[in-house]
Amino acid sequence: SRRVSRSQMHAAAGKAPIRSANNILSILETYRSAHPHGKACGDAAAVYFPPMSKPQPKITAYLKTFCGWSEGVRAIMRKYDLAFEEKDIIKNPAFRWEMEQRSGQPLSPCVEVDGTMLPDVSGEEVETWMIQNGYLQGSDAPADAPTNAACTDEQHEAMARGQVPGKIRFLG
Repeated sequence: SRRVSRSQMHAAAGKAPIRSANNILSILETYRSAHPHGKACGDAAAVYFPPMSKPQPKITAYLKTFCGWSEGVRAIMRKYDLAFEEKDIIKNPAFRWEMEQRSGQPLSPCVEVDGTMLPDVSGEEVETWMIQNGYLQGSDAPADAPTNAACTDEQHEAMARGQVPGKIRFLG
């Protein structure tokens, strides 16, 4: 049997083997140049790493079309630029049934991350859970919508009448 070195495998795959400290420094410099402070920062600890510490998770969010809590979950997905499958439980009742079966309860929003169901959860709670479980590195950047707020009573009444409530206002 023929033995193949790691360097030969990298070369065959079209990848440059990492053989020296210079290669590693070059990689770190690439990350550093993407850091918000740029190369001028000069701090070795300022090496930039992407916001997720695990690979992109599979996320399914069971949300309502117009809902403060659901919009809070969407805001977290936008804040971290997370790809997710949105299942609108108002527009498609089969998604509500699926959510209830998977979560064991009827309240929304529910978010499933890599097979773990977060039932009846706010955007703030989703963010906290993902950070605690190593999916995200925390960010002080604000979300573009409140992440822990309900719709107003007026909006709930309009939805009950089948009317689109217009711009969502949040209770703080």
